[in-house]
Amino acid sequence: MHYFPITAAFVLLLLLLLVVAFVAIEIGVIEYAYERIGIERRYIFSLLLLSLLGSYINIPIAEVPGGTRVEQEIVRFFGMSYVVPVITHRPHTIVAINVGGAVIPTLVSLYLTFKQHLFLRAVAAVASVAVITHFLAYPVRGVGIAVPIFVPPAVAAIVAVVLCRHRAPALAYVRGSLGTLIGADLLNLDKVAGLGAPVASIGGAGTFDGVFLSGILAALLA
Repeated sequence: MHYFPITAAFVLLLLLLLVVAFVAIEIGVIEYAYERIGIERRYIFSLLLLSLLGSYINIPIAEVPGGTRVEQEIVRFFGMSYVVPVITHRPHTIVAINVGGAVIPTLVSLYLTFKQHLFLRAVAAVASVAVITHFLAYPVRGVGIAVPIFVPPAVAAIVAVVLCRHRAPALAYVRGSLGTLIGADLLNLDKVAGLGAPVASIGGAGTFDGVFLSGILAALLA
């Protein structure tokens, strides 16, 4: 009734190949984006490796009041499951800066700004994305500051093409990275206190965080 003429080992091998192909395509797309913004090919792998490793490094810079958070705990008793609210109190929230999601994109953006001579255009572009991102960002209790991931890169790409078409990818990366970092994280630090999050990381999760992804997507769109 359910005949499947492929062994389980072969299915696992196919899944493994699909995962490898997906990772290769993803890395290739990111490499292409870096080449388009003006990063030399010999530095791309090192930059990706630093971003990956840096995503696990958060440098604490301050502490703010933590607040409380209501969580749901499932309690099982005599075969029945009950959802019980549990109030968690965190006296402090650690404010940290993520190396892979904040430090490295900032350094790359500054490098591109000086290399491509984007000074005034970069300031205007970053300011516009920061304002838009600031109004779209919202606090999430127990997590931190959240922002729609696809809006900042789309806006960054459009404005970059309008302001400087022949250097649009580089300007879009700078605008997407710094604009998201400033608008979503730095301008919303006052909202972190009381959210009950253990750590509020500037730059977030790092490698595929909003800042990193916004810069890459903005460059590709441009």
